[in-house]
Amino acid sequence: MKVVIGADHAGYLLKEEIISYLKRKGYELVDVGTHSTESVDYPDIAAKIAKAIIKDGIPYGIGICGTGLGMDMALNKYKSIRAALCLYPYMAQMSKLDNDANVLVLAGRLTGVELSLQIVTTFFNTPFSGIERHARRVKKIDEISI
Repeated sequence: MKVVIGADHAGYLLKEEIISYLKRKGYELVDVGTHSTESVDYPDIAAKIAKAIIKDGIPYGIGICGTGLGMDMALNKYKSIRAALCLYPYMAQMSKLDNDANVLVLAGRLTGVELSLQIVTTFFNTPFSGIERHARRVKKIDEISI
């Protein structure tokens, strides 16, 4: 599976751990930065993740910043991006099962490596349920345009 991944400076170290982990699991990773702990703006990284999904057809993404909040807000500005900030594996499970999330957002300063890897594993191992009420809601999210 192909996944785009990006982080700001606060998520850089966690991003590197996740890349290593997912490569060992056979995933193909597209790393859109950042490539150091030098300060960058998370909206710029979010834009690269969104472009890779919307324009380049990569099915899933991972975005990381310090709390995950800014990255999540920025990503969800893009039509057809359903980003979910997940602090626990259960949140990752439900974000996919009920909401068909296509971008996992993690908190580099709040979530340790081991927990983050559990969250990532849960996210990618959980399919969308496809239950009618959930599909209807996801469709409504995708149609939001104000």
